[in-house]
Amino acid sequence: MDPHACSIDDFGPLPVATPQSVAELGDLVRQATADNQALYPIGGRTMLSLGLPPTRPGSAVDVTALHNVIDYPARDMTITLQAGITLARLQDILRTENQRLPVDVPLPQQATLGGALATNASGPRRYGFGTWRDYVIGIQAVNDEGQEFKAGGRVVKNVAGYDLCKLLIGSLGTLGIITQVTLKLKPLPEEQAVILLGCEDAALAELLEQLHRSRTRPVCLDVLNAKAAGEVRERHGLALPEAPWICAVGFEDNRAAVGWQVQQLIHEVSASGSVSLDARMGPAAEPVWRALAEFPLGPEARLTFKANLLPSTVAAFCRQAAALPEAPLLQAHAGNGIVIGHVQADLTLEHARAMLEKLHRWAKPGNIIVPRCPATWKTALPIWGRARGDWWLMREIKNQFDPRRLFNPGRFVDSI
Repeated sequence: MDPHACSIDDFGPLPVATPQSVAELGDLVRQATADNQALYPIGGRTMLSLGLPPTRPGSAVDVTALHNVIDYPARDMTITLQAGITLARLQDILRTENQRLPVDVPLPQQATLGGALATNASGPRRYGFGTWRDYVIGIQAVNDEGQEFKAGGRVVKNVAGYDLCKLLIGSLGTLGIITQVTLKLKPLPEEQAVILLGCEDAALAELLEQLHRSRTRPVCLDVLNAKAAGEVRERHGLALPEAPWICAVGFEDNRAAVGWQVQQLIHEVSASGSVSLDARMGPAAEPVWRALAEFPLGPEARLTFKANLLPSTVAAFCRQAAALPEAPLLQAHAGNGIVIGHVQADLTLEHARAMLEKLHRWAKPGNIIVPRCPATWKTALPIWGRARGDWWLMREIKNQFDPRRLFNPGRFVDSI
């Protein structure tokens, strides 16, 4: 990876600017405006495949030099830091105070806080702990005039002003370049466990329904099909149950609570007699968490899709998707209605279009986006899913925040 050049969807190579301060970033933005050039914010470069191809010449802006901790009042369980810090370093800092941020992001050694916020990346723990919008209480970003603006604050009980934090999260860097973030934190759990349940194809819906009815309160409810489980075995060296479907049910809490929930779930599912069971406690559970978090970016795929569904439809959708001729590797955050699929087959554009048509029909009233595919396909496929009734509002927000089309032009929803 050349630190001095960057290509996005075969567009480029773009020169890379690496501002060393917020003031330097502001100067860079003003110069780009004067030169009528676009700016493409980048961090660890783990999610550059997400979105449509760029539409204007310009420069990539590497924010990884903005990585300082501004304030860490650990007793208040908040931290303020610059957005270029990697997620792995952030968690290392928090661990010294027995704290953490319970949001899973793939490749945390590379991924930056700003990039994770811009893409709203999350993983298996979102079922129990939520996403970035639940943890960001203050944010700062540089606008299209090179000026830093702020929203929220450094204390949890802060309701002043518009909630621009939630607006910037998931905006793919199209409204400004995030420079600083204040996060609320959680204590590290005393204990963790993952129960792996293997079931037959016909039993998947009933198993998920049983898990939703359970007296336990898992923080993770993920499902892998057999092909995805095989990939996890090979890539991470994990011993997983041999079954058409594997449900990973995760718990994190104090030891007594985790111990009771594990025993309770074993009792509940054993009564049905239709599943295999493997319980892993403490350090033995950690490799499973890591494999589940890495799966969205793990396998080499020709195309990756992400479905957003009603949780009640996950089992039916997964069974239909697994039966496709393209045989995708599937991971479902079943409690949240999210299904990620990797297609590794020798896929053509026409086959991809036909496959996505089927997936969209099965996903209704949900939607499907395509986080990864060949760059030349992106103008021919519904990369951001079927058009929705709120896209006009997104265009209006873009017009208010970035009327010059300076930041990541053309890459987000409806080519904004």
